[in-house]
Amino acid sequence: MRLNGKIAVVTGGGSGFGEGIAKRFAEEGAKVVVADIDEAGGRRVADANDGALFVATDVADNASMKALVDATVGEFGRLDIFVNNAGIAQRNGPMCEVSEEVFDRIFAVNVKSIYLPALHAVPVMRQQGSGVFVNTASTAAVSPRPGLTWYNGSKGAVVTLTKSMAVELAPDNIRVNAVNPVIGETGLTVEFMGGEDRPEIRKKFLSTIPLGRMSTPLDIANATLFLASDEADLITGVCLEVDGGRCV
Repeated sequence: MRLNGKIAVVTGGGSGFGEGIAKRFAEEGAKVVVADIDEAGGRRVADANDGALFVATDVADNASMKALVDATVGEFGRLDIFVNNAGIAQRNGPMCEVSEEVFDRIFAVNVKSIYLPALHAVPVMRQQGSGVFVNTASTAAVSPRPGLTWYNGSKGAVVTLTKSMAVELAPDNIRVNAVNPVIGETGLTVEFMGGEDRPEIRKKFLSTIPLGRMSTPLDIANATLFLASDEADLITGVCLEVDGGRCV
């Protein structure tokens, strides 16, 4: 098994890409900590995966993130992999019609959620002598779609943070990578489409993806699994597009 004996935290693990990642990690031998603000979803995923633990978590809150790391180390004694997957979408629309409140929430959930785990998980990984972060960014960081400007910017920050973290943490044997999913079949799909999932809108999105389909949780889970595994031992600072060729 590719993650046998590893302890992995997956934020946003109660649905969508996070649920797929939690499932694949558990299948490959990891003990998974499912972190989500949605208790019903988080508990459902934890209960479905042998040995998994659910921890209610607000990824934009410092105390909540500290409690997540403390609970993980308290239960399992270490922390090998931290998947920063939690995120929120921006409803597709004009950039100047996005409220300040929505803007602040996008950057709190999509960007601050990368900063806070570093504060609490990096010291644990340094003490262990190793660790891995995998951040969920987006093709929006590489090839921005109109109508998603502030979301695009938040994911651009994730890409830059991933590369900078990778360089700074390399002497500690801590690897940091990201996956860049294309629009996927998740609970956020309708938001990216502007609040409506109609055949003509979906066709417009699919027309920009050469392989002709959206991403699935399994697509993202398999890419994350590789980057988190020892097979990627020499890979750090990489942002891997999982996009059916959209960013070519």
